[in-house]
Amino acid sequence: MRWIRHLPNLLTLLRMILCVPLLLVEPLSARFFLLYSLAGISDMLDGAIARKAKCTSERGAALDSAADALLIGVVLFLFIPVLSVPVWMLVWIVCILLIRLFALAIGFYRFQSLAFLHTYANKATGLLLFCFPFFYYFLNLGRTGAFLCAVATLSALEELAIQATSPKLNRNAKSLFEKNKRL
Repeated sequence: MRWIRHLPNLLTLLRMILCVPLLLVEPLSARFFLLYSLAGISDMLDGAIARKAKCTSERGAALDSAADALLIGVVLFLFIPVLSVPVWMLVWIVCILLIRLFALAIGFYRFQSLAFLHTYANKATGLLLFCFPFFYYFLNLGRTGAFLCAVATLSALEELAIQATSPKLNRNAKSLFEKNKRL
């Protein structure tokens, strides 16, 4: 049963590895949805298994955040060139990325560590971003993009505020308004 302690990180690494073939398939094709769904399943399972097996770690949390960022980056790389994304949406996406980078820079400066946070808003944003290809396939790009950008902006601003005001790094801070966030 000792192997179960390594399973969460292996699932996270699988998500990172799945990004390579994702770059080689046509967006919105059956192969794309298969690989993308497998990456999503690995994301749901890695944390759940780590918590259940009581083998969570700072390294695992950081690896998970890096895998999430990589997957989102690959999807953006695939979709932005093939979509007719309005300029207002591209500007909004760049602004969100800048806020996120600024939050990371503040976290790195203050805590000497890459400080990806697992807030409820970040988790909701991650879930909605993961669902983007499905939303896009069935819905309008403008409405889907505006909704996703609004949620992503709020979560990025919350992360920035937490990084700027917390006395110590807490990657598992649930919210800016969390009662015990400063502990």
